[in-house]
Parts: sequence; structure tokens; C-alpha cells
Amino acid sequence: MKKELLMASALVSTLGVASVAQAVTATMAGSMKVGAEFESADDSTTDSNTVSDLSNFNISLSETTDGGTTISTSFEIVDEGAVSADDDNAIKLTFTDGSALELLNAGNAAGTHVVAVPGASGEQGVGGTSTNNAPGDVDFAAGSTGLGIEWHSAADFLADGLKMSASFSTDNGAAKTETARLENSYGVGATYVTTAGDTTLTIGGGISGGEIANTGTAPSADKGGFNIGLSAVTGDLTVGVGYGDGDTFVANDATATSNREVAGSVMKAGVKYVTGDLTLALGVASGEAKDSDAFGTAGTSDDSSDSTSASVTYAVASGVSAVIGYTTVDTNNEGSASTDGGSAWYVGATMSF
Repeated sequence: MKKELLMASALVSTLGVASVAQAVTATMAGSMKVGAEFESADDSTTDSNTVSDLSNFNISLSETTDGGTTISTSFEIVDEGAVSADDDNAIKLTFTDGSALELLNAGNAAGTHVVAVPGASGEQGVGGTSTNNAPGDVDFAAGSTGLGIEWHSAADFLADGLKMSASFSTDNGAAKTETARLENSYGVGATYVTTAGDTTLTIGGGISGGEIANTGTAPSADKGGFNIGLSAVTGDLTVGVGYGDGDTFVANDATATSNREVAGSVMKAGVKYVTGDLTLALGVASGEAKDSDAFGTAGTSDDSSDSTSASVTYAVASGVSAVIGYTTVDTNNEGSASTDGGSAWYVGATMSF
């Protein structure tokens, strides 16, 4: 990881040298997280503890044309034991009226407007091995291919406090195989921000749809759904809730020889309070799904996952924080208790720049 960081630093320095012709403006940010996780799974699984070492380095590139259009993109290097690079980044054009257009790897507009729900900090998590497909994110039904675009409105579009987006992605030309894949998609989303007394309210959500391609049986429902959320901020207190519902799929997962279609929903809620150097956070999530072993047949048995997480974060110094986090998870797979449940503690520190 040290080599990658040195290379990235050298790149930023080079881009920032005034004598380099045609150099764009570059900014960088990153963090280093080090901590210990203590996981207690269900009675059939041995307890474990691990050291979590997570670093990331992000570089944002931008430049403005003579006509006032800003061209920007970014990339990220993440080290979680094995270095990987985030290359799913669009080229974004921001116009003088505040509207913007993302080209290639643009994502889905339904996911763009997901309202942030407060949740616990820390790297604690409970791992499992079953085929439980209960969703955990409210935009689980929003998908896209790399060959896509997304349009973003300017602020105060049609009404004060309103922003909207629309996206479309299409087939990348790859041949169909037994493994299912998303062939094309669309998404529409919006966010509305207003005030009520001392409280700032954010309402957001979107709808999405897409077609699934494979050489076998077609699914009984294509990928798509909706999400909606609400966040309220009053002084140092933030409260949020989000809900998502839709259809998705799992292509040739590790424990099945055929594609699985999934119809599910998830609800998330959380609260965060800042007092001095302390940040207290609590979040809950409840997901459920019906999945099937083969396309063309809707699932009948329920998968579920219910989790509660809490954390305390202390600002030790500028850019340095200490974190204690806890998560407990209760799951069912195909209508029966599964080995995915358990609890986990995390104690660590984060340094950010």
C-alpha cells in the first residue's frame, strides 16, 4: 500500500506543478482506520477476533473550460489487505446553470437521491454462509451498466429546494451466458429540502427498472423498484428513516448452480447526536425477501435480517477519532433460523486528511 500511496502522491504533485502544460486541478483526501473486531456468531460457529486495517486514498480531478463548463472525475485506492482500485467513476460535466451530465459509469438516479440515514460508526460486522438474500440497502433494486448516462438538474429546479436526476444505461454488447446480467436500466430520482422552524427536512427517493439477460429461463419479474427516505436535522440531533422495495437477482451464487430471483424490502432508521467531542449514533435495519432457486419461479419462503448497531465516537484531535461500535444481527433463511446471526464489537481509531 505504501508504494501505491507514494505513486498517488507523486501524481498529485505532478498535476499541481504550474509548469506542467495542460495540467488539471487535483485535490486529495483519505483516511487510515485501525482497530480490533470481536465477533460472536451463533452457537454453531466459533467466536473470532481480527485486526481491521483499512486505508483509502481518493484523488479528484477537475478543470473548467473557457465556456464555463467544469469537467471532473475521481478515483480511489482502497487497501483492505489486498489493494484494489475503484474504477467505476463517470466523467461529469457541470454547466454554468448548475445542471450536470455524467457520462459512462454514471449509476442509477434512484440511488443518487437515497436519503442518508444515521448509522453506527466502526468496522464491526457479522458474517454468514447461508443463501440469505434479505436486502440491507434501500436502493438494492437500482442497477446500471457501465454504458450509461445520468442528468442532474440545477438546484431549485421547478421549486425552491428541489433537485432531480434521470439516468439510462444500456447493453454493453457482451454475449448472453447462463449467468444472468443486467442488460439495460433506467432511474428517476428527486430530493427536496425545506425548513420547519429550527428543523431542516430532507425528503428523497426514486424509482428504477431494468431488464435481465441470460441464455436460460427468463425471470418472473425484472430488476426494479423504489426507495423513499426522510431526514430531519435540529441543531446537533439528526433523525432519519428510509424504505426500499423491489425485485433483483443473484447470478450463479456460490451455493447454487442456477440464477436466483429475489423480491424484497428493507426499512432503515437511525439517530445521531453530537455533544462536544462525542458523537452518539444508533441505527436499525430490517430486511426481508423471498428468493427462488431458479428464474421463472417466484420464491415462497422468507429470508430475513434484523440488525441493531450503536457507536460512540470521540474526537481526539483534528482529523483523529476513536470509535467503539457494536452490532447485533438476527437472521432467518428459507423460513428457519440461520447461521448468519450473531454480534460484534469494534474498538479502533481513524485518522483522516
